[in-house]
Amino acid sequence: MTDTTTPVARDPGRHPGQRLLDRIADVAIYVAVAALLGLVVVQGWQVFARYVINDSPSWTEPVTLLLLSTAMSLGAACGVHTNRHFGFFLLAAYMRPALRRVVDTFSQLVVAVLGGFIAVWAMVLLLDGMAIKAAGANLPQSINYLPLSIGGALMVLFALDRAWQVLHPAVPAADAEGDR
Repeated sequence: MTDTTTPVARDPGRHPGQRLLDRIADVAIYVAVAALLGLVVVQGWQVFARYVINDSPSWTEPVTLLLLSTAMSLGAACGVHTNRHFGFFLLAAYMRPALRRVVDTFSQLVVAVLGGFIAVWAMVLLLDGMAIKAAGANLPQSINYLPLSIGGALMVLFALDRAWQVLHPAVPAADAEGDR
């Protein structure tokens, strides 16, 4: 694996802001995992209720869509945090360091801009449909845009942090024996 795809280091020497972002990413992953587990439970209940008791509940589809949106949005944001999102890593491996730094910074800024668009427009859609109730559940029709908006905002934070890390690389700690 190249150094562009390595997970975020959890060392205590990291800047407090970066450690806070690490914690936010951890919480986002936990919520995404809980959403996936909830998805399994809800769909399991849907299948059981439909085929065993022959009484299909109407609330399972909107809840499933909300859980799926949550898992997808938060998981994608955490992919930005760990730099495991879509990228041209093979191409970057053959670039000179100066060009690679420019390309890495540019790609993180593109991700930040796209995350900003996702966050803003998902929030607009969320607020626009709050008064409309979803069929089968007592939820707003637009509730699925809430995790999308949160995920987009997290993408902005994480991508800007990654761009900062590219522009200001951490200086490795010296050996106990000193520089060699």
